[in-house]
Amino acid sequence: MKNTVAGETVAGATNPRDDRPTRGSREYRAITLALFAAGLTTFVSMYSVQALLPALTDDFGVAPAVAALAVSVTTGMVAVAIIPASVLSERFGRTRVMVTSAAVSSVLGVLVPLSPSIEVLLVGRAVQGMALAGIPAVAMAYLAEEVGSRDLGSAMGRYIAGTTIGGLVGRLVPSVVLDVASWRWAMEAASVLALVLAVVMTRKLPPSRNFRPQRVHPRIVLANLAGHLRNPALATLFSLGFLLMGGFVSAYNFLGFRLLAEPFSLPEALVGLVFLMYLAGTYTSAAAGAAADRFGRATVLLGAVAVMAAGLVITLTPLLPLVLLGMLLFTGGFFAAHSVASGWVGLLATEHRAEASSMYLFSYYLGSSVAGAAAGVAYAWGGWPATVGFVGVLLVIAVAGASGMFRQSRPGPGRRVRASAGGPGRREHRDGSDE
Repeated sequence: MKNTVAGETVAGATNPRDDRPTRGSREYRAITLALFAAGLTTFVSMYSVQALLPALTDDFGVAPAVAALAVSVTTGMVAVAIIPASVLSERFGRTRVMVTSAAVSSVLGVLVPLSPSIEVLLVGRAVQGMALAGIPAVAMAYLAEEVGSRDLGSAMGRYIAGTTIGGLVGRLVPSVVLDVASWRWAMEAASVLALVLAVVMTRKLPPSRNFRPQRVHPRIVLANLAGHLRNPALATLFSLGFLLMGGFVSAYNFLGFRLLAEPFSLPEALVGLVFLMYLAGTYTSAAAGAAADRFGRATVLLGAVAVMAAGLVITLTPLLPLVLLGMLLFTGGFFAAHSVASGWVGLLATEHRAEASSMYLFSYYLGSSVAGAAAGVAYAWGGWPATVGFVGVLLVIAVAGASGMFRQSRPGPGRRVRASAGGPGRREHRDGSDE
């Protein structure tokens, strides 16, 4: 039996989980297309201002660290609002929260470029961040519920691929417009694009078929969150989200300042093209999701972080081709790691997935906000080398913490295991390790 709650189809007890769509089915294509558009509109809205930070610095007469707050306040408010948004989705439904979030954030995005001062712009970006939270808060839980487990890694990879292209387009479009117009028109162009993508997501998003409404009460929510934190594998993944996203945003916040200055002295339009590096993440996010399903999540995740670190070191060279190569590796490694970690959260959290996904993303966007702001202090103190050092410390902590957890969770005598979505011949332990 099925009934409808809050505009969504609720599966009854007779609807088996193995009926969920897999690759090749029409519904799977519809789901992944809608979530691809969701990733696009979210990251276009969130990071379109990043390419405009030098222009904001000049127009408003503020320091680079102050201009960088235009990114940090948005991601910070996404972090603050993401758990409440996931709770609302437990009561009112996944698709309803995502559609509302897309509509409100898109309208706000069109208004923000009209800001008369940096203070008003920062407030507008903060409010937009709160509105945006509903999409990332729900997307991973929606995929985990609606896609067959054997293809969850690939589906999650496609969603993350959408975020990479969204991040690319969100930075590339305003940087190109900035070459012929003011930063206001550049930001407006990105906001209109985000609005169009939100419409595409809304029209293509299939209703939930496996969603079950939950009681919403602060005590229940806190108990669910605490339960996830008691899982050491999930807690480690949450910390990885903070560290990796913090390092990634820190590097890109100040890369433009470096390339505009000596010894490179590149024009604005060419600096904007650096964001084409996101195409590396478009490929690696999808490839890493599939590779994790086949070879094991721990191996792929740690390998991706190692690639990030190698690329970061290469950017210290004064040779532009090597700097670009280093950022290419850094970007590809980050999105591969994020794809694996986010998909892993959905697999480990067999109950209350929305809260688990929102906790991962809370850490993820909190890292973007806190570390992105702290990197401004490092850049002001020692330029790009200090920024690289700051990001490098975050990566070292990430590798140390993850490696320790994965070693502790190796199989021992009598260790209980459960079937994994990782493909034939692999077993995944209750704490998340791969055998």
